[in-house]
Amino acid sequence: MVEEIEAFAGALANASRAAANTVAAYRRDLKDFCQYLLRGHTALNDDAATVLPDKITDDHVRNYLAETMRSGASRATVQRRLFAIKAYFRWRESTLGAQNPARTMRSPKAEKRLPQVLHEDSVRRLVEAGGDVTPAMLRDRAILEVLYSSGLRVSELTGLCWRDIDEELGMVMVRSGKGNKDRLVPIGEPALDALKEWRAAMPVPWSLGGPVITNLRGGRLTPRSVQNIVARRLLTAEVDSPITPHGLRHCFATHMLNAGADLRSIQEMLGHSSLATTQRYTHVSVKHLKEVYRRAHPRA
Repeated sequence: MVEEIEAFAGALANASRAAANTVAAYRRDLKDFCQYLLRGHTALNDDAATVLPDKITDDHVRNYLAETMRSGASRATVQRRLFAIKAYFRWRESTLGAQNPARTMRSPKAEKRLPQVLHEDSVRRLVEAGGDVTPAMLRDRAILEVLYSSGLRVSELTGLCWRDIDEELGMVMVRSGKGNKDRLVPIGEPALDALKEWRAAMPVPWSLGGPVITNLRGGRLTPRSVQNIVARRLLTAEVDSPITPHGLRHCFATHMLNAGADLRSIQEMLGHSSLATTQRYTHVSVKHLKEVYRRAHPRA
């Protein structure tokens, strides 16, 4: 089964053009399923060391998901693992003509959690917090400005090259790894100014094809490093509410919606395939919408 998982991951990356993170997550989930089967001595061959996929039944899948839930995993994790299993067996069915034990299985309903959003004043404090003007401080300021200005995913931010930024038009070409859907997104003047200051202070000479966000040795910064930078900045700014780089994407969308931007435009800027994904921000903005209604409607 392990060899088939690698073949499936390769097909997912090449034929389906899935994002690298999606391929890695599916591979990891399928290997976890394989380890579960080995521990339970089910669907094994005679040496009890190899999983035979043809012997896997829907009961094996259900028991695995049940154990995952009992271990404290969220419904989103269980849902993702089932997606991986179903995709793997669909691949076996189409390429090998094998049985698909997960064909009729339904995913658990996802938990409806509202995104964490900071007040606009808290975002301002977070972005403007600083100290001594050093290259690291200027870079960190640029990171926060761009995340909030354009609503980028952290992987999109770390993937930016200088040629992707059109300063004259005030636009950024976002080369998304999620679904391979590039998009143009506006970027505000404060973010552009922060990028110019960082570029002038970069310890290693920059180039058009080089990364925008780097460490102080010139290497491209990782998403994990950006997360750590945002966490440190929260302490410096004395902002009590926890926020992540992805949380600044939520702030971008919610504050835009509160200011009157339409959902379709926000969908385009965020790079959402479905408007339903963008619509969750309307739940965050219910209080604002009610206030607008109260002030605007003659019989509110």
